[in-house]
Amino acid sequence: MPDAFAILLALACVIMVASYFVVPGYFDSSSTQPGLIQLTDFRQVDHVTPLTWFADENQNGLANVLFEGLVSGDRYGAAIGVIAFILITGGAFGVVMKSAAIEHGMFALIARTQRVDWLFLPALFVIFSLGGAIFGMGEEAIAFCIVLFPIMKQLGYDGVTTVLVTYVATQVGFATSPINPFSIAIAQGIADLPLFSGAWLRMVAFVVLNAITLWFTLRYAKRIRTQSTTHSTLVSASLSYTDVVILLVFAVCLGWVVYGVTVKSYYIPEIATQFFVLGIAVATVAKLGGRLSIQDSIDGFKQGSGELLPAAMLVGLAKGLVILMGGTQVSTPSMLNTLLFHCAEFISHVPAYVAAVAMYVFQSVFNFFVSSGSGQAAITMPLMAPLSDLVGVSRQTAVLAFQLGDGLTNIVITTSASLIGCLGVTKVAWGEWFSQVWRLMLYLFFTAMTFMVFAQFIQYQ
Repeated sequence: MPDAFAILLALACVIMVASYFVVPGYFDSSSTQPGLIQLTDFRQVDHVTPLTWFADENQNGLANVLFEGLVSGDRYGAAIGVIAFILITGGAFGVVMKSAAIEHGMFALIARTQRVDWLFLPALFVIFSLGGAIFGMGEEAIAFCIVLFPIMKQLGYDGVTTVLVTYVATQVGFATSPINPFSIAIAQGIADLPLFSGAWLRMVAFVVLNAITLWFTLRYAKRIRTQSTTHSTLVSASLSYTDVVILLVFAVCLGWVVYGVTVKSYYIPEIATQFFVLGIAVATVAKLGGRLSIQDSIDGFKQGSGELLPAAMLVGLAKGLVILMGGTQVSTPSMLNTLLFHCAEFISHVPAYVAAVAMYVFQSVFNFFVSSGSGQAAITMPLMAPLSDLVGVSRQTAVLAFQLGDGLTNIVITTSASLIGCLGVTKVAWGEWFSQVWRLMLYLFFTAMTFMVFAQFIQYQ
């Protein structure tokens, strides 16, 4: 499939062509109470406004779409504020990963639980799920599958079990994360919602969906476990004092972030500061412990930011598309308002509960074509967020639909490089994999739909 960046650029060209035919519209809500938009308020101007190739003093041009998107908004708003947050957060996590404390902690857990049958699989599952929830672990699961697969075989398990407790756990955690800065932050930034707002319902979803997946995993593992008594060399690993202190600093800083968001109402600038402090604190401990030099930490920060630069560019380009379509002001004539009107009119004949579920189904299907979380948010949220206003679904519910749809289907889609990589190193064919997990997907699918209905019922904010 084409890269999300290529898809967005193609959409920019489509928007330019459409500007010659689509009459801009707006919503005249002067006759209704403030903040309430209805389909009957829609009006159109009497002419089209074709876009130009280059920007001038009167309008934005196609060639300027990325620049305008990158600089739009302010330090608190979508685009520039979110982009800065993404780069700083990515840099901080880059320092943490450079220290290798997370990796050492996981291997130490494996070493200490591999002989304790009742604890081994649940402990692994929970740790990998937290990895997906906190820092978007996905591709990293491939390396752990390589290490864990021989251990799983000697304990009587198979490749499917290995992928379930590693990659699948990361994706369920990712799909229900309350504070993931690489999916929630991007989607909420585009939807003009407070960063990490509505975390309480996602925490409930995290517990419920992880419990279902862990139950399925343990049930499957018990069924297929062999009776072999052959044992080979087990993994041996331990944590140094430097690892322990770094992990404690990491946990304390994450607790600080949660406290800041839930108690102090911190927003993008403050949360970015917290993650920057995390990077500095970990770099200091790593230096004092002889783990990393100052230059190593700086390199880790730059590498972490560099890996998230494509996500930051996607946010800017997505915002640029909205600007090309005339912006998000409902009272200002724009092609976006016209598109929203016709989409909302099409689905206005179904209850809002059905519309909320339909958003989740749409995001699930769309994830097959764009499996990148940041890419999917950049492409879909500029339309889904304002569309939710018109069909009686809260923007927070629209973000939940994106998050669940994006994360859960990663368990089976063939366009996920991480999934195919994990299946490859554990020698499991995709057909065999699907035949074992399709029931799990049904459990997760219907549970996610239940959360969407509940979110609509409480007007989730």
